[in-house]
Amino acid sequence: IRYKNAIANSPQLSIIRDRIERLRISTLRGQFADNGDWCENPSQPAVICGTVDMIGSRLLFSGYGIGRSKRPLHAAFLGQDALLIHDEAHLEPAFQTLITTIEKQQLDNEPIVPWPKLKVMELTATTKSRESFTLDNSDYANKIVAQRMNSTKRLFLHELKDAKKPAKELFERALAFKTSEQAILIFAQSVEAVLEIQSALEKAKIPQESIRTLTGTIRGKERDALAEHPTFARFLPNPPGDATKGTVYLVCTSAGEVGVNISADHLICDLTTFESMSQRFGRVNRFGVDQFGKQVEDCEVHVFHPGPAHWDDKDPLTRPRQRTLELLRELEAKGSASPKALSELDETLRANAFAPTPMILPATDMLFDAWALTTITGTLPGRPPVKPYLRGLTELEIPETHFAWRDDVQLLDHHSVNDKDRAELLLAYPLLTQELLREPSYRAVKHLDAIGKRHPEHHAWLVRDDGNVEQVTLDFFTIKDNQERINGITVVLDPRSGGLNAGGMLDGGSESASDASKTADRCRSDGEGTVPPDFHEVFSFLIPSEDEDEDPVIHRWFTRRNTGQVNSRKPVLLASHVADVERELEKILSGLSLGDSLNRCLKIAALFHDDGKKRQLFQSVLGNRNAASVWWAKSGRKSGTWLKEKYRHEFGSLSELPTAAELGITDDERELVLHLIAAHHGRARPHFPSDETFDPHQSQEASSELAMTVPQRFGRLQRRYGRWGLAYLESLLRAADWSASANPNPEGEIQE
Repeated sequence: IRYKNAIANSPQLSIIRDRIERLRISTLRGQFADNGDWCENPSQPAVICGTVDMIGSRLLFSGYGIGRSKRPLHAAFLGQDALLIHDEAHLEPAFQTLITTIEKQQLDNEPIVPWPKLKVMELTATTKSRESFTLDNSDYANKIVAQRMNSTKRLFLHELKDAKKPAKELFERALAFKTSEQAILIFAQSVEAVLEIQSALEKAKIPQESIRTLTGTIRGKERDALAEHPTFARFLPNPPGDATKGTVYLVCTSAGEVGVNISADHLICDLTTFESMSQRFGRVNRFGVDQFGKQVEDCEVHVFHPGPAHWDDKDPLTRPRQRTLELLRELEAKGSASPKALSELDETLRANAFAPTPMILPATDMLFDAWALTTITGTLPGRPPVKPYLRGLTELEIPETHFAWRDDVQLLDHHSVNDKDRAELLLAYPLLTQELLREPSYRAVKHLDAIGKRHPEHHAWLVRDDGNVEQVTLDFFTIKDNQERINGITVVLDPRSGGLNAGGMLDGGSESASDASKTADRCRSDGEGTVPPDFHEVFSFLIPSEDEDEDPVIHRWFTRRNTGQVNSRKPVLLASHVADVERELEKILSGLSLGDSLNRCLKIAALFHDDGKKRQLFQSVLGNRNAASVWWAKSGRKSGTWLKEKYRHEFGSLSELPTAAELGITDDERELVLHLIAAHHGRARPHFPSDETFDPHQSQEASSELAMTVPQRFGRLQRRYGRWGLAYLESLLRAADWSASANPNPEGEIQE
């Protein structure tokens, strides 16, 4: 991202500016979070950065935090014509196995299609493999490589006096650097130890602003803010001038081992397995030189380990940790824990000191088939949650609970709102990473008990992986029999209930909390204030007033259209919208090589995809009072009228499609056209729900017969094009439809 910004602002680089500007960038969090640019035109290059959960769940048609209708599109564009680079792959062997299984499954078992399938690349600096890519002597001739690989790291091993309480001794060693004016990094295996060390440092008169913590249990918003904190800045390669002065401390769990480019002056930590220790060592004197380019001569690494009589033989990590300790003794004897010294250790001994590989569940054809059925909501036999397939199962598996705070909990606390409405809101306006924190469920229970006793009448939402929501009062969490029900779910709390401390961690004693759902790209409105013109409505709900003399309030949730697009604020003519879709589709197809048959099918689908909007019922929902004489495609920015669409126009469009002979195509091609039309809003995978299988232009019997053909057609076409392949074809039309809706031809707008 920094490179892209530099190119955009440097006159000397103007020659490549036009090309780089075509590159779409999206990340899980930060400036480019979920901007959707990569979905806009799949023929253009894009870079999408995300976590195992974000990328993996989307690949399996189960995208966390996105609406069900978008899941096939995300699976398609991530799983076809894509290179998936898995960084730090040694940390997630289950995910690496899964993506290579998908790659092989597409290559061996899915039909040949005229576009590239998924390609996988594994990247890791810590591998068990003997065939890994390594440095050779010519690489060490490079000055930068030599500086980093031979960086000074003097290793000191310390036997713990009390193996059950490592925090005290880690703190004492850290305190010895109190007057050093340096950046001290501390690693501990547990959150409890991190918090204990933080508290001890504060009691030792270390200024609070000179201490930062980094754990996996911090809410995304506060974790993002940590990267901008002046104390954290001291650990960056080139600390800015306003970085905190004096001695500073960063206390971390394993969350600080990867994904952060930090370099401390000294390191203090407890003992873990070899691959983890290697990552920790990589966060101290990382570059071999200071910010002025001078070689660092003094860098200490202190590792605290249990004594011979204090190992837990039942812990599956005990043997790998003992083997790691033996390797560290070799390094201590050599006087160096530099990257070069680590690489010279025996490969077999290193591999045996890794943490045990989690149990990797095999992803089978039947599972891929089940996950691809995105319109079947709720629990489906034979369709398990995807998380165990992304992460694997370990003996040390500890259930976790995710937490978020939303004003929506209070807003939708009304008898007219049901749990299905709440679930629909979260699909349309999903929980973002910046809103979420995670906590081991056994600890979360204690915090929820405290919050529940303080505000028993407040409400919370229990959100399951399948998207279903249950509203409960907080006294629910004070009942012991209910406490296991929080394992593996997300709890959405009312900010008035508190439970979040200043550091962004769950804290049952805290009276405060905040809603972190609003971003520059989304907002909510109750009619007060203005909504930016490039925002579009994704969800709305009418809350009746308790006072008969007061008007009901319409609450609306908005998100920004994709970058560079403008959403029409006026109604759009159907014929104009169809022409816009054809135009956008042509742009996409011009950058691909699908062949004449598929191009023809997509173009015909674009021409007829919205014919089902030619219904008086649908036009009434849009607010068109002149239906039949003029057809609308879009209503523009909604006014005060609030109606829910029950009739699905894409279902109605199916009966409007001419025969194959009339279209001049084969029966097989018409089959694909029908499916593309049916699926262009995420339905028809494999069916339309029963309450959506009606059409005011035909009898219910005819509608039911038509509905029965939809899943049969889906099955045939999925066998023909593959799971990700069929979703890819659907998504080309959907991308064109989205772009056309967001950027309509002004001549097609109705002047009211």
